[in-house]
Amino acid sequence: MLLNKTRLVGFTNRSHKCNMEIHSTSDVVILSGNSHPELADLVANRLGVRKGGCSVYHKTNRETMVEIADSIRGKNIYIIQTGTKDVNNNIMELLIMAHACKTSSARSIVGVIPYLPYSKQCKMRKRGCIVTKLLAKMMCKSGLTHIITMDLHQKEIQGFFDCPVDNLRASPFLLQYIQESIPDYRNSVIVARNPGSAKKATSYAERLRLAIAVIHGEQKEAESDEVDGRYSPPCMPSVDRSRTMDVSVGVPVHPAKEKPPINVVGDVGGRIAIMVDDMIDDVQSFVAAAEVLKECGAYKIYVLATHGLLSSDAPRLIEDSSIDEVVVTNTVPHELQKMQCNKIKTIDISVLLSEAIRRIHNKESMSYLFKNVTLED
Repeated sequence: MLLNKTRLVGFTNRSHKCNMEIHSTSDVVILSGNSHPELADLVANRLGVRKGGCSVYHKTNRETMVEIADSIRGKNIYIIQTGTKDVNNNIMELLIMAHACKTSSARSIVGVIPYLPYSKQCKMRKRGCIVTKLLAKMMCKSGLTHIITMDLHQKEIQGFFDCPVDNLRASPFLLQYIQESIPDYRNSVIVARNPGSAKKATSYAERLRLAIAVIHGEQKEAESDEVDGRYSPPCMPSVDRSRTMDVSVGVPVHPAKEKPPINVVGDVGGRIAIMVDDMIDDVQSFVAAAEVLKECGAYKIYVLATHGLLSSDAPRLIEDSSIDEVVVTNTVPHELQKMQCNKIKTIDISVLLSEAIRRIHNKESMSYLFKNVTLED
């Protein structure tokens, strides 16, 4: 039943050890879109459930069509769909599949979305909008009653949804990889690529009992000047100067940020540097960080992340860089990138998604998955 001789240990139900199979498979239907069918097959095989018949395709005018072959009335539906480079089609497939299940009188519709698209756009930027909130509203309106995802870019994204969200963690898999596959990992230092990821690096370092280092001073692109009034000084207000403190300008101007050249806060000399992050998309910043770590004396450099988007010419940049190995999970398909770069390694996390589905279906607590997940060969 379990693939690759990997299993979750400790899943006990008081008197007996639980297996990965759910109590009743007659009312469980697993559907998948076109984003990651291999992951859906792994999850279905681990659960011992046959995938439901569902055809998702595009017409000549590029409209998305969904046809569900089996009856799903009164059944519990689990739609496995992740975000890839074809992100907008992935979203529309998920929304249409969920709505098709809703209008077919499904009992519950759970969206299993290992990588939530648009999760980086979860804050207001200039005159943009919070796209993640828009996506959350669309998912809930389409009929999804529950969301299972993994390592959200910001945990606060869960508050955008009007349905329960289980944000699973891939860190136990990555921690196990460090302990078992990196020789002399005790001579390592966990590196935060920027101050924003220092919290994640600290979490890894505490669990591995290692030191941390932070790369500071990365250069950011300057904001383009636009003649729209955003930089025009405010008008001088008319105030009673006898009772109000005088200010030379109406509203104080924010001082411009001037970051120093890139430097490493911490000792990495003669040690293994392990950079951790939630996703690897544009690898240029990782490559630049690796060059700095190499100059500071790190003799081996690893990059670990949950989501390996690896967009554009990422495989070539990784192959030509000082990075020795990039380790990601299979939340996002990246087989083509692995064929182009021998440094990319993959960890299978289908066992965690399978256990989450089993627990939800059997109405068991999910808290165990957030604190006691370990792996055993």
